[in-house]
Amino acid sequence: MRTEQQMNQRILDQAINDERIRAVILNGSRANPDAPRDCFQDYDIVYVTRKVSAFTSDHRWIDVFGERIILQMPDLTDIGCGTPALSDQHFTYLMLFKDGNRIDLTLMTPEQANDYVNGDSLSVILLDKDGQFNAVPPSYDRNYHIAPPSKQQFADCCNEFCWVAPYVAKGLWRGEMPYAKAMLENPVRDMMVRMLSWHAGVRTDFTVSAGKCGKYLPRYVEADVWQDYLSTYPDADSEHIWQALFRMRALFRRLAQHVADHFGYEYAKADDRNVTNYLNHVHALPKEAKAFD
Repeated sequence: MRTEQQMNQRILDQAINDERIRAVILNGSRANPDAPRDCFQDYDIVYVTRKVSAFTSDHRWIDVFGERIILQMPDLTDIGCGTPALSDQHFTYLMLFKDGNRIDLTLMTPEQANDYVNGDSLSVILLDKDGQFNAVPPSYDRNYHIAPPSKQQFADCCNEFCWVAPYVAKGLWRGEMPYAKAMLENPVRDMMVRMLSWHAGVRTDFTVSAGKCGKYLPRYVEADVWQDYLSTYPDADSEHIWQALFRMRALFRRLAQHVADHFGYEYAKADDRNVTNYLNHVHALPKEAKAFD
């Protein structure tokens, strides 16, 4: 496996030797001094160029970075994320190499790159041929810190959690495991992670990042809270999903009350009680029932 020094040199050499590339920007976890280091970290790179189409007219130029396992060009990929189209403003290559390294390389115009670094505090300027980025401050994850919730955001999170939890119950009663799991792992868990992040924010004075999908949260929450959260990941057994939902319901209540107490917000106890009663009722409802009551 090529070392970090070797990868950085390969990335820089290409830019130095190609006049079309005017700057190189490093983003992501490798630009974050607080991120843990390991061999799976991507190299999130921006090449700044005045003419993106000069590169995208022949994609073979990326072969210089090494022998690939697989390549993805999301701007040309139709998997429901937008209409594939070539742009003269930006273009991205996602490359996984046979030595285990990965480069996520985006081409950007100077104007787009300037907006990008101003909006992303995790930006390290590796090369700047034109002095465009002299004012960029040192890389720091401030843009990614957990933000304190407003009263409305807190209330909406609690409401959404209560609203979507019955979807799981409905799917379980019907025996629709894909639907029940999808509801648990998407809208319900999204609100759970949001509340868990706010809980971590309260404990750290909102000076840390939760990381993608909350991956850094074990650093900032109590060990028992984290273990309780991990216990909400079930297999496809119906009763296991039910118990995971009940555990998530209890953990959400505990953390929401903590966040509410910290900010002086009101936790919607009536919604909690009503939805919990609903879940218990559906859990006990016979499969042959013809009516909810």
